[in-house]
Amino acid sequence: MEGEASGTFDVKLAPLGAGDSPIGSMSIDKTFHGDLEGNSVGQMLTFRSGVEGSAGYVAMERVTATLAGKRGSFTLQHSGLMDKGAQSLAVVVVPDSGTEELSGLTGTMNIIVSPGKHDYQLRYTLPA
Repeated sequence: MEGEASGTFDVKLAPLGAGDSPIGSMSIDKTFHGDLEGNSVGQMLTFRSGVEGSAGYVAMERVTATLAGKRGSFTLQHSGLMDKGAQSLAVVVVPDSGTEELSGLTGTMNIIVSPGKHDYQLRYTLPA
């Protein structure tokens, strides 16, 4: 079964403490609303270069939610770059990370950030 889920999410990021390291670490707590209803927790590693608008981040996020009436968990892997302000982001479902009724889930997520709002679009496939 192929589908697309969309909606919004609330996110809370908190520093995990990097000391003097140029690489920062943050915790991720999200609540999803819309076609994907649930919560997630995760961790992010970040780096901001000395050039304005250039940075990178990677993250792993465990989502526990209901999708298309099916309940379970799955993991998202993030890889984001900013090159002098030009942004690119890839968010994918980690293969074989789905549990319960979301077992076998595959897909990609698009995140749209606007002032004061985060939207998502999840394009996914679930086994029949």
